[in-house]
Amino acid sequence: MGVLKYVRVDWRQVVALLVLTLLGAATEMGLPTLLARMIDDGVAAGAQEVIVGIAVAMVVLALVGCVSSFASMVLSARISTRLAADLRSRIFRKVQSFSSADMDRFDTASLVTRSTSDVSNVQMFVTMLMMIGVMSPLMLVAGLVLSSATGGRVSVVLLVSVPVLFVLAALIMRVVSRLSKQMRKRLDNLNRVFLETLEGVRPIRAFGREEYEIERFGEANAAHAEVAIAQGRLMALLMPLIGVIFGFTTTGVLWLGSGFVADGVMEVGALVANVQYISMILMSIMMVSAVIMMYPNFSACAGRICEVLDSEPSIVDGTCSLAERTSKGRLEFQHVSFQYESAEEPVLRDLTFTCEPGTVTAIIGPTGSGKSSVLRLVPRLFDVTLGNVLVDGINVKHYALSDLRSLMGYVPQKNVLFSGDVASNLNWGDERGDDAAWHRALDISCARDFVEEKDGDVHAEVSQGGTNFSGGQRQRLAIARAIMRDAEFYLFDDSFSALDMKTDRTLRDNIRRELGDATVLIVAQRVGTIVDADQIIVLDDGICVGKGTHEELLGSCEMYREIATLQLGEQAVVDTLRKAAGLPPQGRSKGANRAAEPALASEGGER
Repeated sequence: MGVLKYVRVDWRQVVALLVLTLLGAATEMGLPTLLARMIDDGVAAGAQEVIVGIAVAMVVLALVGCVSSFASMVLSARISTRLAADLRSRIFRKVQSFSSADMDRFDTASLVTRSTSDVSNVQMFVTMLMMIGVMSPLMLVAGLVLSSATGGRVSVVLLVSVPVLFVLAALIMRVVSRLSKQMRKRLDNLNRVFLETLEGVRPIRAFGREEYEIERFGEANAAHAEVAIAQGRLMALLMPLIGVIFGFTTTGVLWLGSGFVADGVMEVGALVANVQYISMILMSIMMVSAVIMMYPNFSACAGRICEVLDSEPSIVDGTCSLAERTSKGRLEFQHVSFQYESAEEPVLRDLTFTCEPGTVTAIIGPTGSGKSSVLRLVPRLFDVTLGNVLVDGINVKHYALSDLRSLMGYVPQKNVLFSGDVASNLNWGDERGDDAAWHRALDISCARDFVEEKDGDVHAEVSQGGTNFSGGQRQRLAIARAIMRDAEFYLFDDSFSALDMKTDRTLRDNIRRELGDATVLIVAQRVGTIVDADQIIVLDDGICVGKGTHEELLGSCEMYREIATLQLGEQAVVDTLRKAAGLPPQGRSKGANRAAEPALASEGGER
C-alpha cells in the first residue's frame, strides 16, 4: 500500500464511508435475528401481530441497508477515482522532471502501461477494498459472534471449514502473485512491440515486413495471454472450492442442528438464524478471498508505480539566479568529457572551446562522433561526466533548470510538432506570442510562404507529430518555434539537413541578420551549411581534431579537408585555399566539374 502515500486522501469521506459500511453491516446482521424472532415468537406461537410487526421492521432495516450500501458504493467509487486521477497526475509530473538519462531507465511503453493500466488496477483494488474489504471482515466477525451465541455447538463446523478456506486462498494467492509480476512485464513487451509497429509503419510497408511484424506481435500477445490464462485458471479455481466448502458446511450445520432441535436443545428459529449467519460468514470469506486474489496484481502494479514516483531526478536545480551572471551570451566548455550511463566508453573526451556573444560556432564530424551530445550538455539534458560547461560565466549545474533553459532556443535533431495549430506550436517558444511575433519567426525561418498557403494561416491545423507537413517544413517550424524564444543562445542540432541549398542559405542569412546578438551553435553534416561560421569544431570519436574557420581548417585539418572535398569537390577546396593565400583560382577542369557535381547534387532538394 506504499503507493497510497503519494495521494491526497479526504479523511472526511473515509470516515463517512466507514460509518455507512458499519450501518450496512449492522442491517445485514440484524435481519437473521429478526427472522429468528418471527419464527419462534410469531409463527410458532401463531401471533399474527408479532409477525406483521417484525416483517415491517425487517423491511425498514432492508431499506436502510440498501440506501447505505448504495451510498457507500458511490462514495468508494468517488474516492478511488480521485486517487487514480491523482496518481496519473503525479506520474506525469514526475516523468516531466526526468532528464534524458532518467528516461533511459524506463522504457516508453512501460511508462505508458504504468500510467494507464497499472493505475487502473490500483483503482479497481482500492474500490473493492473499500466496498468489500472493509464490510466483509466486519460481517465475518459479527457472524462468528452471533453464530456462537445463537447456535452454540452447531458452530463447531466452522472450526474446520474456515481454516480450510484460508489455507486454500493463501496457497492460490502465492502462485498468482508470481504470475502477476510476469504478466505486467509481458504487457510492457506487448505495448513496446505495438508502439514500435505504429511508429515504424512506413519502413515496415516499404520493406514488406508486415507479416514479420504480425508474427512478432502474435508471439508477444501469446506470451502475455499464456500467463493471463494461467492466472485466470487459478482465480477461477477458488470460487468452486469455496462453493463446495460452503455446501458441506451448510449440510453439517443442518445435520447437527436438526438433532439439537429434535432433542429440544435448540429452537427452530435459532437454527434458521444460525444457517443465515454461517452463510454470511462464508460469503464474507468468499468476498475477502476475491479481494485477496486481486492483491497480487495490485501489489505488482503499485510497485511499478512506486518505482517511477520514488525515482529521484539525476539532474536537479542549482541555486544561482540569472542576476548573478558575469557576462551575457558566452558559452565555455572546459575539458569536458561525457559518457552515457549504458555506454562502455566516453562519447566526448577533454573537449574545450569558447563561443563568444554574437558568433556562430559549428560542429561537424563523422556519424557517432558526439556532435549532438555537445548540444545536449548545454541545456542540461545530460550532465557532464568530467569538466565544466559555463553559461555566462556560471557552471550550468548551478542554475535553476527553468532559468537556464529560458536562455536557450533549442531545435533537436528529431523535430516534434504537437497537435493543435501552427500558432500553438510557435507559442512553445513564447506563450505570450502574438501575430507580429509569429510572422517574424516564420519570416526568419523561411516558413511563412507554406504556412500562408494553408487554410487558416498561423491557425492552420497541425496533426499529431506534424505529419501533415513535409520534413523540411517541420524543420522550419521547429526553428521558428526556437526563434520565438528570443534567446541568448540558439542550438541547432542538424536542423538544416532537410532543406534545399537555397533555403538553407537564406535561412542562415536571416539568422545572421535578425539574431546577430545571439550566440549560435550549429551541428551539421553539410559543409555548405557552416562555411561562413565564425568557428568550426571538428570532432572524431569524441575528440576535437580541428578548430578554426573554414579556410583555416582546409589547410590545417585533414579530416575536415576530406569531408569538404567529398561534398564540395577537390577544385572548390583548392580554389578556397588559393584564395586564402592571395592567389588567383585555377581553371576548373572537366574532371573536377564531374567530381563536384554529385556532391553538390546530394545537397540540393528538400527531403
